[in-house]
Amino acid sequence: MENSIAWIFIFPLFGSAFVALSRYVNIKLAYPISVLSMAGAFWAGVETLQQAIASPNHEISYLLGGWTLDLYPRGVGIEFRADILASLIALIVLGVGLLVTIYSKIHVEKETRNKEAIYYSLMLLQITGLAGICLTGDAFNLYVLIEVAALTGYGLVAMGSNRAAAASYNYLILGTIGASLYLLGVGYLYIKTGTLNMVGIREVIETHGLADSPTMQVAFVLIGVGILIKMAFFPFHAWLPHAYCNAPTTTSCLLAPLVTKVMIYVMIRMILSVFGVEFSFESTIWVSWMPWLVVIAIVCAAFLALSQREIKRMLAYLIVAEVGYMVGGVWIYNYYGLIGSIFHIISDACMTLCLFLGAGIILHKCKTTHFDGIRGLFSKMPLTVTGFFVGGFSIIGLPPTCGFFSKWYLITGGMVSGRWEYLVVLMFSTMVMVILFFRLIERIHLAVDESGKNLGHGHGDLGLSNEQKRFDEAPLVMLIPLLVAASTVLLIGVYNQEVVNQIENFLQAYDLPTGVVYK
Repeated sequence: MENSIAWIFIFPLFGSAFVALSRYVNIKLAYPISVLSMAGAFWAGVETLQQAIASPNHEISYLLGGWTLDLYPRGVGIEFRADILASLIALIVLGVGLLVTIYSKIHVEKETRNKEAIYYSLMLLQITGLAGICLTGDAFNLYVLIEVAALTGYGLVAMGSNRAAAASYNYLILGTIGASLYLLGVGYLYIKTGTLNMVGIREVIETHGLADSPTMQVAFVLIGVGILIKMAFFPFHAWLPHAYCNAPTTTSCLLAPLVTKVMIYVMIRMILSVFGVEFSFESTIWVSWMPWLVVIAIVCAAFLALSQREIKRMLAYLIVAEVGYMVGGVWIYNYYGLIGSIFHIISDACMTLCLFLGAGIILHKCKTTHFDGIRGLFSKMPLTVTGFFVGGFSIIGLPPTCGFFSKWYLITGGMVSGRWEYLVVLMFSTMVMVILFFRLIERIHLAVDESGKNLGHGHGDLGLSNEQKRFDEAPLVMLIPLLVAASTVLLIGVYNQEVVNQIENFLQAYDLPTGVVYK
């Protein structure tokens, strides 16, 4: 399919418009239009990835308005560019968006009654913005798309519980600060290079030897800090637990697997495609102290997760810890670490989707996600619990889940780079996750109370009432997306080498060390 990149945007954008109009025709049309729009966008995403892999330079480009690189210099006009990395992450965005859209029907009808059209319209725009972030080749348009995703995210969060408005406001304040810092940094880049095209900026930096320019250093700091705020890197994480816990269930299922991961992708893209490896890692001091900030971030997030007694809030803090994993994989400045970071973006998106879809089903059935409100749940919802724990086992790093293999590369990167502090916190946080999920297994399968006391009496008697024992699996419209997500976690794990091969195809254009650089 020609112009597959354009179709990635056409389907959800037009779908959003039709969904918004459905409130004047038949509001029940909002759901099927949204599903069909996301199915079309996902199909276009698959085509884009295939074209990028098949391309001689593993990259395809789409220029709006008839601008061509043959007639005009790079940077004139708006360019969307899909290399292997951009195509992979965009496909993850679209795949998660499709599954969440299918899953959303019951929750949206219940939690946003009579606002379904507005909700789905914002949801499609959110996915458009996130996919656009992955595919844009322009630093300023990246800011525009970040704001599209952010503004729709604020609206989606605000449509939640009584505390959702405050959570959305907190999200807005920190998000605006992060986006403003990024935009200011882009302004400095334009002043110094005269272009906003990502590849064009890097070419100017390398051609004119701007690595030592104070202006470029300031731009790097502003953009870097802005991105760290947007990805909820500790201590800029305050917005994330409140937003994800108070937002509508569907919103949490959409934002949790994608927002932080897409912003980590942005960090990788700015380092490799805009500033370049030499400037980012050798002309700045970030590589020497960022791993230590990662250590602090992972340890603090792990302790915060350990103190929680509610599933969604616990998962929110685990996301903060996972952000530390991926940022650390980048800044240990090692080939294997960067493979692990990119692989973990994919893995974490899939396993976080499993966990939040499962938590949403539990909330729907049990009216709570507190640890003591879910005892004995396995006997009622074995498929839901199994799908949920596939995500849990992956986040711990058990084979053959994808989380095991992405963590393996992160650990390998830490070992060959001599970053032992990074390895220690990886092991520590993994043990914390083992404790947390064993605690959940106790309550869901063994029926223990908050003190750890077994409420059962042996021989399968879990101490539950007849109503609690009654089999009551999740509706198929919710269960199928969960099982598809769980299957994806396992399939990516089984076929991990194919994923790694594509990441290596992307990284071969960059001169990354495979051994110790800094200690």
